[in-house]
Amino acid sequence: MLRSVARVLVGLCLLAPAPALADQAYIHAGALLDRPGQAPRGASTLVVADGKIVQVAEGHLPAPAGTRLIDLSTQFVLPGLIDSHVHIFSDDDKVASRLEAMTRDAEDRFVIGLDNARRTLAAGFTTIRDLGSDPPAITALRDGVEKGLVEGPTIVNAGRMISISGGHGDGANGLARDYAELEREHAVNTCDGPEDCRRAVRIQVSQGAQVIKFAATGGVLSNVAGGLGRQMFDDEMKAIVETAHAFGRKATAHAHGKDGIMAALRAGVDSVEHATFTDPESLALFRQTGAYLVPTMIAPEAAVQQARAGERPPAVLAKAEEAARIAFAEHIDQFAAPGVEIAFGTDTGVSAHGDNATEFKMMVDAGMTPARAIRTATVDAADLLGLSSSLGSLEPGKSADIIAVAQSPLEDITELERVRFVMRRGVVHKLDGARQPWPAD
Repeated sequence: MLRSVARVLVGLCLLAPAPALADQAYIHAGALLDRPGQAPRGASTLVVADGKIVQVAEGHLPAPAGTRLIDLSTQFVLPGLIDSHVHIFSDDDKVASRLEAMTRDAEDRFVIGLDNARRTLAAGFTTIRDLGSDPPAITALRDGVEKGLVEGPTIVNAGRMISISGGHGDGANGLARDYAELEREHAVNTCDGPEDCRRAVRIQVSQGAQVIKFAATGGVLSNVAGGLGRQMFDDEMKAIVETAHAFGRKATAHAHGKDGIMAALRAGVDSVEHATFTDPESLALFRQTGAYLVPTMIAPEAAVQQARAGERPPAVLAKAEEAARIAFAEHIDQFAAPGVEIAFGTDTGVSAHGDNATEFKMMVDAGMTPARAIRTATVDAADLLGLSSSLGSLEPGKSADIIAVAQSPLEDITELERVRFVMRRGVVHKLDGARQPWPAD
């Protein structure tokens, strides 16, 4: 059903004029963090044309006649941010989403996704990795953004998360018998045994998945009291990772418990989401494999608040409290461990879209420097997504994905919660803290 809806919505979008490529623009920056991880520059000029950066220069170069000048001379400029773990169609209103689950149409959910994409971009996140959405819907939104038909961040998508039957990601969990049978009849993301798991990966790829995600362990929000420990066997994980890699896709594992984290790393995953229960042994395996750890610190705190307020099923509360209790202490160890690659991710959709940057303060409070935290959401996240050639830093030839804040986030990381300027691929979406008319003239 969502496939036909997606076709209709994208068709309607074709009626609207696509935003024209921005003409050449000169951006005067008060300070410029063009290469996160290195020291920022002082007053600088970025020259942008055809959606890309063509020059980075010291000082404020005069803009030629007829060229747009964007004056950020009192602001701190840096690359657009990347969130490596988002669910763009998940509703922030958890009570409404539960009560309306059987009455909300596919069109409603798609409109929610459009609004979430807009809010995410306005918050300074010019690229996201969506790790769990209906494949026709997310590919339609992804391609609509790519073609300039709808407003939002660049999307790297996983489609549906692959899960064992009854595991975290089985949509039949907790449903009444008739609905559960209907779900299982049509589900293509559940698998049992290595051959079946290869099939599940191939189907997600055929439906447009650019990365493959699977549930190595139980999850906080699944409506089943299965705990947070390992749920997949070695041969199932290995089959998923090998098949993903055979199709040129990276593979990432949802994993909370140490047993699942270790098994996923041994299977060859490119990243682990959450990684709540780590220790020196598991962190050593991260270093050995080079896999990225994506902490998602906001998510367990948000889930606890929602579960205690009755906005989540009863099975969620105990798991949420366990994850939240241990997560902060574990992440202190993760951030202090030398050689562990970390990429920024929030699991937004559990928390509110547009609030992604609140993750930065949690990372800094857990012991990460502001400079390292910013790098995880730029250079490192771009590497994880396989987009280092175009994203993560502000260099000639790279995409003109640029944001600005009033003060240096190297001094106060919460500045990233107050982004005042957003440019994606040369098109200005936010200026002086105000959303700009879109499509652009």
